[in-house]
Order: sequence, then structure tokens, then C-alpha cells
Amino acid sequence: MAELVAVIASTHHPFYYRASTSTGEDRPPFADEWVRKVEAFRETLTRARPDVLVMVGSDHFHQLWLDNLPQFLVGKAPFYDANFYNEEREFGLPRMLIKGQEDLSAYILREGLDAGFDLAFSNELRIDHSITCPIITLRPQNDLPIVPVYTNIFAPPLPRPQRFVQLGRTIRQLVESWPSDRRVAVIGTGHLSLELGGPRQFGPHGPDPEFDRKAVEWISTGDIEGCLSEVTLDSLHLPGNATHGFMDFMLMMGVAGEGRKADYVDTYDLFHTMEAYFTWYPDGGAS
Repeated sequence: MAELVAVIASTHHPFYYRASTSTGEDRPPFADEWVRKVEAFRETLTRARPDVLVMVGSDHFHQLWLDNLPQFLVGKAPFYDANFYNEEREFGLPRMLIKGQEDLSAYILREGLDAGFDLAFSNELRIDHSITCPIITLRPQNDLPIVPVYTNIFAPPLPRPQRFVQLGRTIRQLVESWPSDRRVAVIGTGHLSLELGGPRQFGPHGPDPEFDRKAVEWISTGDIEGCLSEVTLDSLHLPGNATHGFMDFMLMMGVAGEGRKADYVDTYDLFHTMEAYFTWYPDGGAS
């Protein structure tokens, strides 16, 4: 059976690539520390020596729109084009071609259906920065095949937080039962408190530092039940109008497991958002 070698959760700030590659007067003052933190975080994946990445993200209305928006979707293509024009224009993100792991995609779809998740799929999925930014930060050589899993965190009616946790638990079960000798890392990206286009968007930190503090504590200690006792679809409107992306972090808590403390935790308070980085090693350490 396949081996789950790392569970990784992080934010996915699209400005990192431009900030980290800028030079001279164009290089922002926070770039060097940000790069240092990302490079340390990257080592947590490198040490796990994965062969395949299952990557959880959310389409930012780039390919999935209100005419047909699935709650949970798995890509099953041999290759994935990325990014989109506005991401190239606004953030300087490069165009990318990413290899797919078709047999694991097919396995997750078939077994996921039998496990009670009516997963959508796409053979022609194009992916955006919710998945490419973690590749840039964690695996910039882009040499590993992926299985993209997209969640709906934008367009109501949304799945409830508990459903995200349940999907995370199911993804772990499916990865560990996949009849393969591959080493698999599951990587998911979300948000802490976040405001987009609202009055709290451009502050010195995220719009709700108290929520961010509690969120980091929930994630780092694996306190799924404590998190579920406070986080609802309604409550997530309060820390910022885009904070529903936190449910992708909750999905990753489901992958890691109840009460499982993260082996690596780091944060960076970066103008309008707090960046956060977490790694769990299921066997207690990369081997």
C-alpha cells in the first residue's frame, strides 16, 4: 500500500513569487524574512521524500463558475496547465505545466464515491494559484505528479466545516489504502482571517488577529472538536469576508487526525494577512 509521508497545510499568497524574485529597489523590505521562512518550510517536504502530491485548493472563479460549481472536484488529467492571465499580470506568476497522477486520481474518485462523497471530476482542469503557489514555495522544481482536489469555499450553499473535516479523513484513508508503493504527501492551502475588497483588506496584519491566534492553536494542536465547536458557516463571516478559506485548513486537520500536534509550525504577519505553515509526519518524523 502507499505510504503517507507528510501532511502539509499553508496559506498561498500569490505575491510570494514576485517578492522573492525581485531585486534592488523593487524588492520589498519583508521579502528576505519571508524567503527565509519559506525555505525552512520547504525542507519539511524535502525530508519526506514524496513521489506524489495530493494537493487541496480552491478555484478562484478562474475555471469554475456559477453555471456549474461542484462542492468537491478531483482532477484526473495527465497534465495540468497553470496559471491564468490575470495571475500572470497581477502577481507575475509564471505559466506552468504540471504532471498528473492519473491512477491515484481514479482511485480517489472511485473509492471516494463508495465512501459517501459524490465527487465531481475534470479531465481538462486548469489550475490556479491555490495549487501553484504551494508548488512554487514547497517544490519549485515542479518535478512531482499531482492529484488536484478543489473545494468550494466561495459560492453558497457551501459544505459545512464538518464536511471538510470528513473529506480530509477520507482522503487519508484512500491514500493509505491505494495499492501502490509510492510515497504520498497531502498538501492543502487555505486562509486565516482574510478580507478581500472590504474596508479591512489593507491593514498591518490580518483583519482579525484574535481569530488568527485561535486558528493557529487549533491547527497546531489538532484540536478538531474545539475548532468545530466555534467555527460555523455564519461565524466565518466575522473575521473577514474571505475567511471561509479556513475550511481548507480544517480539511487538512482531518487528514492529520484528531489531537495530532503539528511537527512544524511557523507564521509570518504580512501586511493584510497572516501567513501560516504546518507540517505533520504520520510516522512521527520524516524517514
